[in-house]
Amino acid sequence: MNGTGATAVLAAKGPARPEFRVAEGLTPYPEALAFMEARVAAIRAGEAGELVWLVEHPPTYTAGTSAGAGDLLDPRFPVFQAGRGGQWTYHGPGQRTAYVMLDLGSRERDVRRYVRALEEWMIRALWRFNVKGERRDGRVGIWVEDHARGTEDKIGAIGVRVTRWVTWHGIALNVDPDLSHFGGIVPCGLNQFGVTSLHRLGVTATMEEADTALMAEWEGVFG
Repeated sequence: MNGTGATAVLAAKGPARPEFRVAEGLTPYPEALAFMEARVAAIRAGEAGELVWLVEHPPTYTAGTSAGAGDLLDPRFPVFQAGRGGQWTYHGPGQRTAYVMLDLGSRERDVRRYVRALEEWMIRALWRFNVKGERRDGRVGIWVEDHARGTEDKIGAIGVRVTRWVTWHGIALNVDPDLSHFGGIVPCGLNQFGVTSLHRLGVTATMEEADTALMAEWEGVFG
């Protein structure tokens, strides 16, 4: 079990803060992929700056490069190949997906450190709601202990892709999604654990409040 730590910080060498943009409504997953691909190309070409894009999707299942066909249990929602690392993930209303497009060439060319920094970012944002998010050895993402239910569940997912040292994809934080929608997949290939959300933990935060927490904690990890 690991908590926060200075080793997770990924400081920028140049301008510390990217543009933050919040998408209105629900963004179809193919549109998100096309947007990220174009933005990453523009960042690589020096034609655009770094961006953290905060979106919600319609109910969607996405497959990472390690996703097994047997872990798609019930394709009740549209299914897409994501091209990111990882396995199966659900996206939907009430979940904040943050697509992080950074130039690691201007920071540190260390993908493992970058993933640790994304974990740290979610841990610190959750702590603003008095929720203790934690890492677990051998499992990707952020986990919480629900003492009222006696369970250990996943509250935040991570899946990244790096193209010539520019990152895309990112994190998914469960604010108040319909948790029954996760039943169509084995999330991240781990069928012995459940998923949870801020609302299930008794934290009735709005999406705007979750965004505020993420934005406020950015500097401490990436700045």
